[in-house]
Amino acid sequence: MAKKDYYEVLGVRREAGQEEIKKAYRNLARQYHPDVNSSDNETEAKFKEIKEAYDVLSDSQARARYDRFGHQEDYSRSGFGGFEDMRDFSSGFEDIFEAFFGGGASTGSRRQSSAPRRGADMRYDLEITLEDAVRGKEIEINVPRAETCHDCGGSGAKDGSGSVSCSACGGMGQQQSVRNTAFGSFMSIKTCSACGGAGSVIKERCPSCRGEGRVVREKTLEIKVPAGVEDGSKMRVSGEGEAGPRGGPRGDLYVIFHVLPHELFRRQNNDLICEIPVSFVHAALGTEIEVPTMDGKAKLRIPEGTQPGAVFRLKGKGVPSLRGFGRGDQLVKVKVEVPRRLSAHQKTILQEFAKAGGGDIEDSAEKGFFDRMKETLGGNR
Repeated sequence: MAKKDYYEVLGVRREAGQEEIKKAYRNLARQYHPDVNSSDNETEAKFKEIKEAYDVLSDSQARARYDRFGHQEDYSRSGFGGFEDMRDFSSGFEDIFEAFFGGGASTGSRRQSSAPRRGADMRYDLEITLEDAVRGKEIEINVPRAETCHDCGGSGAKDGSGSVSCSACGGMGQQQSVRNTAFGSFMSIKTCSACGGAGSVIKERCPSCRGEGRVVREKTLEIKVPAGVEDGSKMRVSGEGEAGPRGGPRGDLYVIFHVLPHELFRRQNNDLICEIPVSFVHAALGTEIEVPTMDGKAKLRIPEGTQPGAVFRLKGKGVPSLRGFGRGDQLVKVKVEVPRRLSAHQKTILQEFAKAGGGDIEDSAEKGFFDRMKETLGGNR
């Protein structure tokens, strides 16, 4: 079944500000919360729908994407193109707590809501080749993130309109209420619903950011891939996360490297391993071959009598250490290739080779092995 429009779920206009959205959510949360309707499954589903709509519309990035793409996006993550928001999601619980109990946080912490806050940290998953991981590289990435609105400078007010002291709270950013119960009178302090704790309200909202002070824009950043980086390594790029609300400092960007599989090489710590085919003639007689490395081709001497699976080491042809202490080696594993089809002449030559060794095909090393096995198992009794 198709999802309902989030604005319709909360009963607000598409141009509604954050305070209007929060107020609508609180009113509906009081009405449909499961603690109030514990035995009503339909009401529980309604509350989940309300919470989902609020989670999207209360986040400037998610709301911008929803306005553009509708329900085609997955708003459980804020990641387009391998990009993920790493913000703290604790505010949802505080909103529920406040809706029922009139304010769960202390006066001091609620006063901080009007102060500039640090922006959210962000994550970017970057795929690189093994060559990039070994040699290092500078790569440009495009990161969609919350930026301070240029038109209002982050204030949320239309140019020239400014803001005035909130009449609902007298500029304090908080509202007090007294409740009389059987146990006495209790005073509760909660964030002012009219100004959101800022102590002031905007005369006229900025049309570019709808009073949020931030807009979603794509930023091109140059990332330097360090030589020797491993799959799954994380690099912090300081100050390249989201812009903070109310002019607060930026968060950080965390780049996660994912090294793609290579056609020839496999990494083991700082060593590179590759498998090279060698004909059985060259393995028997010995030869010199060229093998690929990350630095180009290198010559490797294959001594006569080389056995299948033999491993040779090329010093210093592996992966550089991230700490700058030397470089690993390249391990070359020999794969002896046996021809699948032989001509009559080739078979004759091999038979002559076997006879020259003091026996025929039946007197091979394999036969000797099976004879010894029979003796061990008592096969001659």
